[in-house]
Amino acid sequence: MAVTTIDSAPVPAVRVKQLGRGYWAGVLRRLSRDPVAVTAAVIILLILLAAIFAPYVAPADPYKSSMIRRLRPIGTPGFPLGSDELGRDMLSRLIYGGRLSLVMGVLPVFCAFTIGSVLGIAAGYAGGWINTVIMRTVDVFYAFPSVLLAIALSGTLGAGILNAIVALTVVFVPQVTRVAESVTTQIRTRDYVEAARVSGAGPFTVVRVHVLGNVLGPIFVYSTSLISVSMILASGLSFLGLGSKPPEPEWGLMLNTLRTAIYTQPMVAALPGVMIFVTSISFNLLSDGLRSAMEVKA
Repeated sequence: MAVTTIDSAPVPAVRVKQLGRGYWAGVLRRLSRDPVAVTAAVIILLILLAAIFAPYVAPADPYKSSMIRRLRPIGTPGFPLGSDELGRDMLSRLIYGGRLSLVMGVLPVFCAFTIGSVLGIAAGYAGGWINTVIMRTVDVFYAFPSVLLAIALSGTLGAGILNAIVALTVVFVPQVTRVAESVTTQIRTRDYVEAARVSGAGPFTVVRVHVLGNVLGPIFVYSTSLISVSMILASGLSFLGLGSKPPEPEWGLMLNTLRTAIYTQPMVAALPGVMIFVTSISFNLLSDGLRSAMEVKA
């Protein structure tokens, strides 16, 4: 039977897999006992399902306008959440708007998680001049405030959803890289990593077998906390005209187009902001719950 070295003691590979499964099962069990995290997860799931099945859930065409029905208040027959400045159904536009808002919030973080993990693990494990080159390059981008960097990159690349996603990815890569490098630097000095090196295992084998399983968890938890920030920044870019373009429903863009209605229908104008807030705080609470669940070792 193949053996894997952990903490300088040979343990059967099957046993190692069972320990890994036991740890993550414990994380899920502790997470399920956190009512705040469970509530946040349910809210995110409902928003996600509504966005995916928007054609079946939305009561009206989100692009159909009617100037005689513009800015109807909440509770109007046929318009349960009112209508916007062009007479389009707000409920339908909010449901469809979740598609772009979630994509622009989650996709940049996922890309940053992938790129930042590779760079951070390489820098943390290799050390030396490789660490210096990667981390000093990252520090250049990290020195700029996230909002200003996102606006500058989006303005340089031009307005559009794809360019906004690229800009946000560049904003988050340095942050994920720093976390990945820090965690990897701590892991590489552990006894079981040193034992694997002494036994003749190559760098890629050591990273794949002994490092990845220990560093990806903290990096993932940190990345989930960035989703709320990404959604807010993406909405801000759309609000400034650097993200999605009319008539596409997107919560940040809807805030921009409804800003002139703040004095006539403030409740209707605030609805996209409420969706941004609820979704962002839900991701934050879920991330906090996941972090707490992972801090307790199985």
